[in-house]
Amino acid sequence: QVQLVESGGGLVQAGDSLRLSCAASTRSFSDYSMAWFRRAPGKEREFVSAIRSRWTGGTTYYADSVKGRATISRDSAKKAVYLQMNSLKPEDTAIYYCAARNNGGGSYTTQASYDFWGQGTQVTVTS
Repeated sequence: QVQLVESGGGLVQAGDSLRLSCAASTRSFSDYSMAWFRRAPGKEREFVSAIRSRWTGGTTYYADSVKGRATISRDSAKKAVYLQMNSLKPEDTAIYYCAARNNGGGSYTTQASYDFWGQGTQVTVTS
């Protein structure tokens, strides 16, 4: 079992930056691939970014909507994953969720591939 706790959300203006954090409670954090998803008001939850476990190469993935503006990273010592978001836009307004998978099958960009989820952190971007 993995517990995930997100933080770092808030109210910002368009063009600002935010760094979201996700702390994981597991002894084997390095074994897990991690991801960020988001749910905008009135929309389905969607993929934002993912980073594979250290043992599977640490490859990163980004949704087209955030590519070039977002950077995902992980710190094994702190058992945390981060999402740095720059040049925020009002359409980035959403609840951001952290997710973890223990390298089972399936796409790294698909919600169903992830086994554990955090409660989410709200990001609101005003114009």
